[in-house]
Amino acid sequence: MTLHWVPATERTDLLADPVALAVRNMEGVEVAEIDPDLADTAAFCEHYGERLDESANCVVVAARRGGETRYAACMVLATMRVDVNGVVRRHLDARKASFAPMADAVELTGMEYGGITPLGLPDDWPILVDTHVAEHPRVVIGSGVRRSKLAVSGAALAGLKRAEVLALAN
Repeated sequence: MTLHWVPATERTDLLADPVALAVRNMEGVEVAEIDPDLADTAAFCEHYGERLDESANCVVVAARRGGETRYAACMVLATMRVDVNGVVRRHLDARKASFAPMADAVELTGMEYGGITPLGLPDDWPILVDTHVAEHPRVVIGSGVRRSKLAVSGAALAGLKRAEVLALAN
């Protein structure tokens, strides 16, 4: 099945509210409507003919130190895994780091689980972008909701305010 990509600013109805606000000031971001039952990356890629190595996942991490919990978003290609307990934990200067509980990720981002994206995240969250994502000419990512996907350049993700490019994957 072929996706119909359009500029994200033309279809903000397909975006979570914080994402719609974020894309207003970005160029080159496209959105395509999908079946929400196929939002999980592997099912999406198989059904729509997109490649896993051209899709990126946004992983929300909870980093703890001294009773304080801070959150960060990590962007990695769908073919890779985030090194949460190594690279991410050390970079965030945390004693412990783990995937944030689903309910916390949804509540804090204002986005649907399975659609969380780095666009429109809370202002104090670091966005850690894996080098493989940053170098990509185009990656497919979440849109904040399960019924659509965004296409954006890795350079645009690396250029987000609060973004840091690191070798995150193992």
